[in-house]
Parts: sequence; C-alpha cells; structure tokens
Amino acid sequence: MEAAKSVVEIWQWGGPSQLETFDPKPEAGRDYNGGLKAIPTNVPGMSIHEWWPELAKCANLYSVIRTMTHSQFGHESAAYLMQTGRLPGGGEVCPAIGAVVSLSKKSGYAGDLPPYVILTRAKGRFSEVGFLGDEAAPLVTGGRPNSARFAVDGIVPPDGITERISKERFELLSALDTWRPADGANAAKARAFDAAGAEARRISEGDAAKVFDLAREPAEVRDRYGRTEIGQSLLAARRLVEYGVPYVTVNVQGWDSHKRHFETMKRRSNDTDRAVAAFLTDLADRKLLASTVVWMSGEFGRTPKVGWEAPWNGGRGHYARCFSALVAGGGFKGGCIVGESDETASKPLSRPVAPQDFLGSIYELCGIDPDGPIPNSKGKKMSVLPPQSEAGRLREIYA
Repeated sequence: MEAAKSVVEIWQWGGPSQLETFDPKPEAGRDYNGGLKAIPTNVPGMSIHEWWPELAKCANLYSVIRTMTHSQFGHESAAYLMQTGRLPGGGEVCPAIGAVVSLSKKSGYAGDLPPYVILTRAKGRFSEVGFLGDEAAPLVTGGRPNSARFAVDGIVPPDGITERISKERFELLSALDTWRPADGANAAKARAFDAAGAEARRISEGDAAKVFDLAREPAEVRDRYGRTEIGQSLLAARRLVEYGVPYVTVNVQGWDSHKRHFETMKRRSNDTDRAVAAFLTDLADRKLLASTVVWMSGEFGRTPKVGWEAPWNGGRGHYARCFSALVAGGGFKGGCIVGESDETASKPLSRPVAPQDFLGSIYELCGIDPDGPIPNSKGKKMSVLPPQSEAGRLREIYA
C-alpha cells in the first residue's frame, strides 16, 4: 500500500461529547442522552447523533472509533498524550504527531510553505515541536479565513495592501538599501539578509500565497463548506493538500462544554458537520482522499451522565475512559465502526484504543515506523512512539 502523502487533523479543542457525536445512546434515557436521538447513515447498521446529518450522508468515506480510552482528565496532560502518545513527565517534551510527520516528509516536499501548517490558532497546551525545536515549527496562519481576504502573517498582507502596493514597497526597500560591505563576516550577513528578503518576496508573490486566496474558489464551493471559520479553514486545508503540504491542523475551539452543554454542542456541531462532510466529499471527488489521512478528535470526551443541576444547567465534565474519534482516507477504510461501548458510553466493552495505537496507525499509513527513531538533528535517541497496547493498532480498518 502506498504511503499517504498528507495528513489533515481536525482538532476539537476542549473535548466533544461521544454521545452527541458518534456514539449516541438513544435507549439510555434523558440523564445520559438529553432526550436526543440517533439517525441512520448511508452505511447499513451505522448510526450517529442527529446533529450530524451531513456526515450521515457520507459515512462510507470515514470510520468511527467508539472506544478511545486513556487516563488523563486534564486538558494539558490529555492533549499531550493524544498528540504524542506519551504521558507527560520524564523531563523531556516530546514532539506531537504534526511535527514528526512534517519533518519526516520534509525531504520529499518542494513547496515554499512550511511542511506543517496550522489553521488558524496554535493549540497552546504544550510545545508541539518539543525537542525538535525550530526545524519542525509550523506556520500558524492567524487571520480570518471567512473574511474578504484571508491575511496570513508573513505571506498574505491584510486588507488595503494590494499587489501593486506590496511590489512598490519591495522596490523602495531595495532602492534605499544601498549599504553592501565588500568582504568579511558582515558581507556574509548581508548576503543572507538579501536572500531572506528575496525568498519572502517570492513567497508573497507566488503560488504559495495564492493557496490562501479563497476567492479563487467558486461561490457555490465556499457555500457548501459553510461561510464559517471551520468551513473556510477546511477549504483552505483542501487547497494546502493540493499544494502538497504534508501536515495540516485545523484547530476547532469551543468544545469544553461544562455548562449548558447541549446548546454549545448543537451550535458547534452544526458548523462542523457541514464543513467536514463537504471536506471529505470534496477530497473524494478530487481523488485526493486515498492519499490523505483525515482524523478528527479532541483530547477526551465528556461525562456520560448529564449534570442538570445549577450551576451546570445541563452540563458535562471531562471524561477520558471512553470517547470517539473519526478517521478517513490515506489507507483507512470507510463505513466501519471500531469498538463497542457500554449502554451509557462510559467504558469500552470491546477493542479499547489507546492514543499510541491510534497515532501509530496514522504513522504506519504515512510510511513512518512508529517503533523507529524520531528523526532529529539533536541526537535524541527515542522511538516515535512507546510500545503499542495489547489491543494494538487499527489494522482491521486499513484498506
């Protein structure tokens, strides 16, 4: 099987509820399901929560893991575990999967953009690059992809700075910068400075900047993704995959629903459902899904039993013993369910999936040996992941 060329991670920052996404429990009662329902998908026997109707129409493109499980109930430690496959501690900050995949594929990537791009905000829970440092640092775009111009720091200027103005500024800078030392260390520094300026101009005026110009997309395509931050971020992610970027993260915040959980989940689900369904079908239509791993998850799920009393008013807390994730493309089959949870989605009944098994599967499909050394220039001797659990990697859903 040919290795996946790109990975798109849809990170649900804060932890979405497993019951209101991919492991609904319509028979569990209101204290667990809030009185809400499951709906069938286009895959016989596979159902998801009623708030995800668009993803229900394309379930043949993705698989659901219902038995993700680990021991960390705090955001920071859980995010670190889900991103690195390791528990925090030990005096070493290990790199997250995005840093490892992008660095591993860097030598085969010829684009002007960094091989790791994050839309639009960094996760911020820990240093994703860990001991890899600057050589694995991502481009964090900032900006607002749903605005008239998606301004990307250092690549796409903000509104008001046209191509003509940008060109004139570069030319003025060149005209004013007349000092050129003839020899010695200062001459080498001047040449390096000139080279950096030339590279910046090439990127801002070339194809790399055009990747973020979402106005080049037909209006109906933008509408299909949704004119929302996640919708337009995923549209940009598709363009980044077409450009060849090895790893893209779309950081979707707002899932930490301790209070008034159902209002929060419904609002976040509506935008995310539409955007992710459009993204997966668009990749499939463009023959890109087979070479692109897509995964969607948060650091954990939510407590199965609803807290109806004040101050929670229908809230759910952090919960890591059993939660859900979505995987698609890049060598993963579609239309499959991995694992079975109990009647309230409180614990796995079969096929528990640990973070190192989950991440190890993505690494394998990217052609990276999870048991091999982390590629780095600092002489660190450490395997990409710790040993897999007894249940092992997700090979039952490899294509």
